Amino acid sequence: MRLALEQAAEAARAGEVPIGAVLARGDELLAADRNRREELKDATAHAEILVLRRGGRLLGGWRLPGCTLYVTLEPCPMCAGALVQARVERLVFGAWDPKSGAAGSLYNLVQDERLNHRLQVEGGLLEEDCAALLQEFFRSRRG
Repeated sequence: MRLALEQAAEAARAGEVPIGAVLARGDELLAADRNRREELKDATAHAEILVLRRGGRLLGGWRLPGCTLYVTLEPCPMCAGALVQARVERLVFGAWDPKSGAAGSLYNLVQDERLNHRLQVEGGLLEEDCAALLQEFFRSRRG
């Protein structure tokens, strides 16, 4: 999660919403990235999506069994759906997102029994650090 926080801080410096993600399989780091929506002019360029894409290329397929995704903010519905589709085994996130979180706050797509895959979920890891980065970013934007 510390590496995901570093990625989030880099996103903030680049003027992006400060969210960072890391994909790992066991002790192997597969990918680390940050939000890049503004940079890439792409609504889907969330940190989670970018690391899933990179992980798939590295592992040679779209299925990512045995992988854990660490992210500084609870995933949105788009990212939660991508995690289910990619068959990620475990999700660990920092701050909860009561406005658009889809891993337990507003929705729980990643553990919905109606879907073909469910993830193990751990929320709140380094929650205060993750939330503080987001709060400071938006506070500075509002002036």
